[in-house]
Amino acid sequence: MNMPRFAPLYALVLTSLAACGAAALSPANVGIGANPTLPPPQKSLVPTVHIAPAKGWPAGIKPAAPAGFRVTALAAGLDHPRWIYVLPNGDVLVAESNAPPKPDDGKGVKGAVMKQVMKKAGAGVPSANRITLLRDANGDGIAETRTVFMQGLNSPIGMALIGNELFIANSDAIVKVPYVQGQTSITATPVKVTDLPAGPLNHHWTKNIIASADGAKLYATVGSNSNVGENGLAAEEGRAAIWEVDRATGAKRIFATGIRNPNGMGWEPETKVLWTVANERDELGNDLVPDYLTSVKDGAFYGWPWSYWGQWVDERVKPQRPEMVAKAIQPDYGLGSHVAPLGLAFSDARTMPQNYASGAFIGEHGSWNRNPRSGYKVVFVPFAGGKPSSEPIDFLTGFVSREGDAYGRPVGVAMDGKGGLLVADDVGNVVWRVAPPAR
Repeated sequence: MNMPRFAPLYALVLTSLAACGAAALSPANVGIGANPTLPPPQKSLVPTVHIAPAKGWPAGIKPAAPAGFRVTALAAGLDHPRWIYVLPNGDVLVAESNAPPKPDDGKGVKGAVMKQVMKKAGAGVPSANRITLLRDANGDGIAETRTVFMQGLNSPIGMALIGNELFIANSDAIVKVPYVQGQTSITATPVKVTDLPAGPLNHHWTKNIIASADGAKLYATVGSNSNVGENGLAAEEGRAAIWEVDRATGAKRIFATGIRNPNGMGWEPETKVLWTVANERDELGNDLVPDYLTSVKDGAFYGWPWSYWGQWVDERVKPQRPEMVAKAIQPDYGLGSHVAPLGLAFSDARTMPQNYASGAFIGEHGSWNRNPRSGYKVVFVPFAGGKPSSEPIDFLTGFVSREGDAYGRPVGVAMDGKGGLLVADDVGNVVWRVAPPAR
């Protein structure tokens, strides 16, 4: 009989899913700020697994915003909406996407546990592999037009319009199609611009892109193929990095490295410097390692996998590379541990109220490796002089019920140019719009 052979695996999976681990006793703002105090690592045989099970939004319930803002569902009933891009005419593109097939990812006991965790979190559904267009012509915060803009893509996330070409970041390549303002669907066959690191492992599969101000370059995020290099460093070639891509030729170079899983990117309005948010490593305890918001310096190395937050050595990584640790620079601003920041959008000072006019909105997808949970909200980090100036402010909350279930989970965020913030919610299958009532 096969049961004895597999019984330990199933027992470990069930134990891991049930195990909450010891709750954090630290202050609520641990791991937040430009120079956060970091506790010593805490290691355990079975990691803390404490995720909010995906349930979706009950009728009549929606997220909560600060006083003076109105929350509407720009569109509901979507299929795992992950990312948002606003076109110049105000049309909103939504990437409905999930992980591509990854036959070499999730093997072994730990892989089986993580597959169950992702299923519980609502990430086990097939990818729709499409981009949907939403149009709110009368400005009431609810889209009257909804069309399939593109389909047959490969787990798309990032989008960028340069002139009359729309660039899309699939999980394995950047492609482009011609675009005419106002069109509601594209049937042209995408043309490959350049490949991006992928393959049968492709652990962090999401790829985001952003264009330079002059449109000559694209910057693409590529996450790591593991937590801390446990799949071998050969599997990390070109990963945990931001690439710079020549739009015209597809030629590319690595712009910055050692960023475990960068996702959202934005140009800080005052300094015009590129910023990103990054998911740091897991399984070092409730309060390690802080996820972060940082400017991205050309040629810089941010530590992964050998160190975190500058020169804090991760002893799990073998072989150790002290010369790489010595090169690692500290990120600009800690957001707290395990909050899983994905979306990033700098505020539009022309349309947002004064207290939200300068800073960054961040979609925090939420923790799985922390007790109590962290993230599961959209926060606003105020900026002054081109840098974070104070702690994150809760901006859109209520994604987790009192019972600990996830009504939704925020992912991509974008300013809509009309005074509203758009939020992709991949568990609630909604794109939310948050704006003052008059906008």
